[in-house]
Amino acid sequence: QVHLVESGGGLVQPGGSLRLSCVASGFVFGSYGMSWVRQAPGKGLEWIADIDQYGRDGNYIDSVRGRFTISRDNAKNTLYLQMDDLKPEDTAVYFCARGQTLGQGTQVTVSS
Repeated sequence: QVHLVESGGGLVQPGGSLRLSCVASGFVFGSYGMSWVRQAPGKGLEWIADIDQYGRDGNYIDSVRGRFTISRDNAKNTLYLQMDDLKPEDTAVYFCARGQTLGQGTQVTVSS
């Protein structure tokens, strides 16, 4: 079955950077587009970025465009999210997703 494991979250100061990773298994990773979604405290899930199966330019929600970069390495079955210039409002649990299937998530906290 589809198995997604995120890592790389943590506590970072405003303006800092983090790189999230998601290792996928249970399916042919290179055949599927993938996404990152997040859930801020007390809020619902929010799609933030996606990328096609070939790793071509991603799509982003306006609030992260220019600060976040989605990428993938199909040889390593891994999806990435490079997050730069982080803001307190980026605080959330971040999930990678294949369709409606999410991983367990990784916490990102942006605070001074």
